[in-house]
Amino acid sequence: MVFAHGFGCDQTMWRFLAPAYEARFRTIAFDLVGSGGSDLSAYRRDKYDSLHGYADDLLEIVDEFATGPVVFVGHSVSTMIGMLATIKAPHKFSAQIMVGPSPCYINDGDYIGGFAREDIDELLETMDANYLGWSSNLAPAIMGVPERPELRSELTNSFCRNDPKIAKHFARTTFLSDHRKDVPLSTVPALILQCSDDMVAPLSVGEFLHRHLPVSTLHIIDNVGHCPHMSAPTESSRAIDSFLASALR
Repeated sequence: MVFAHGFGCDQTMWRFLAPAYEARFRTIAFDLVGSGGSDLSAYRRDKYDSLHGYADDLLEIVDEFATGPVVFVGHSVSTMIGMLATIKAPHKFSAQIMVGPSPCYINDGDYIGGFAREDIDELLETMDANYLGWSSNLAPAIMGVPERPELRSELTNSFCRNDPKIAKHFARTTFLSDHRKDVPLSTVPALILQCSDDMVAPLSVGEFLHRHLPVSTLHIIDNVGHCPHMSAPTESSRAIDSFLASALR
């Protein structure tokens, strides 16, 4: 079972969810190149100018550490990284779990991604001008759960620890990506796990994925924020257990 974190995060944020699976699976968590404790010297702008570069890294990790098809658990942008990997090598995956996924963050006609293009441009411009200030303002809103200030502080600190130049480039790669056309190509069974109130990935996005993924289950958790693996781990694991009981039969 391989866990991949979202933008601004690192592998430690799976500590609330991953232990629930250690008795049944070999669990592997890692930091995306450019994030957390990864080797920053390995970051190449040309490779990571699209999510395909991260998908190639994921496949290398699967080849190195897995002995058979894996269950991939991705959060936020890593859900699309995982999906791209399942398209490139479907035989290496038995299931994919998408926590707060989005194939495109920008509204486009009937598609509601959650942001106007102007909103994304403003977000990126603010980030360029003052990365630490941007992180301090946005991270608590992304986490949600105002009753858990320690989680809001943790995500803020995680954002602020990242190298600003790399984080800015990763943000552009993330928020300007559009993988809607790739969605129907992923045939690996998928669980779409969403929060009922998520400023980053609205319910319309989960419904789009559910309609276009060939084999998918949509589960909505009654929770505010974009990180249910941290703020609602029990509810998240229940949904994952139910899905895996069916997907891995």
